[in-house]
Amino acid sequence: MNRTDRLYALVEELRAVSPRPRSVRRLADHFEVSTRTIERDLAALQQAGVPIWAEPGRNGGYCLDASHTLAPLGFSVDEALAVTVALGMLSASPFHTAATSALRKVIAVMQESTLHETVELASRIHLLVDDSGPAAPTELASALRSGGVLRITYRDKSGNDTHRDVEPLGYVGKGRDWYLIGWCRLRDGIRAFRGDRVLSAQPIGEKAPRRAMRAEDLDIAHGTLRSLSTW
Repeated sequence: MNRTDRLYALVEELRAVSPRPRSVRRLADHFEVSTRTIERDLAALQQAGVPIWAEPGRNGGYCLDASHTLAPLGFSVDEALAVTVALGMLSASPFHTAATSALRKVIAVMQESTLHETVELASRIHLLVDDSGPAAPTELASALRSGGVLRITYRDKSGNDTHRDVEPLGYVGKGRDWYLIGWCRLRDGIRAFRGDRVLSAQPIGEKAPRRAMRAEDLDIAHGTLRSLSTW
């Protein structure tokens, strides 16, 4: 059993006996792996937001709060594969950490028959990426939601670094490249900052004023902007 299958099976095993606990030793014996492997798997599920906690004591172990988990998702194989590919394509975006966490949650509640076929098909799909540059800082992902001003260090295409306070307005994604669109206080105007050129980004504890952002303000020379709100 590979790790993806085991993570799913772990959740289902704990769901089946909830609210009673299962010991790490019993889980390790059941899945024929070491206790250290089970502990790593449980930690990964907890980090992904699955409501698992430890019950102390001789009869203790790990419990799952079944009332706070999703029911098994009724995705078709094509739908599950599309979700897997879409989240995988965010590896260089500001949302890469959240995408990884979201995929773990989807896997944890996917119907077993669908999961096995999806994993097999996903193993045949590869993304051709350029690994020369770093991923965008994760702080960019939360900036829009929090509405806070970011202090960034930005490296332009000539290799020059500048420090700027930026009011986040939105994002533009084009292939692997993701851009933070924001009001740059240094330039006193709307600017686009490519994520892999943002060397650091820290909130300064100031709420940004409300500003409107229109597509025509971005001066996009190539391509057509499409909003995700048009689902």
